[in-house]
Amino acid sequence: MRVFLDANILFSAAKADGAVRRLLHFLVEQGHECCADAYVVTEARRNLIAKGPQALAVLDALLPHLRVVPASLAPGATPLVDWLPEKDRPVLAAAIRLGCDAVVTGDRTHFGAGYGKAFGGVRLHSPRSLADWLLRP
Repeated sequence: MRVFLDANILFSAAKADGAVRRLLHFLVEQGHECCADAYVVTEARRNLIAKGPQALAVLDALLPHLRVVPASLAPGATPLVDWLPEKDRPVLAAAIRLGCDAVVTGDRTHFGAGYGKAFGGVRLHSPRSLADWLLRP
């Protein structure tokens, strides 16, 4: 499975040795392709600089295990992303462009209404719902 990681997932995985980091390690170990683009990596890095610069080394150690592609900030005119705030549209658009099966994001405020739904073949998940989906019998 190909999973697109939102910036807050990268931030959380880098900042704390907790459930989100374990989820990323599980995805990689199980052979899933974890994807991100420069847009989300830049956002994660900017937030770590402001809130936990000591975690930048952890982020840098995680990135080689991901497929990181250049950002395309023009999501195109598509109703698939129009329901999101402007700053979040490139996230879902990138996942669609990369042919991902899922986006994992902890941004319940902006993406929560779409959790469990598919847009352009990409299903939106919280970290918990992705783990549950992967581990379902």
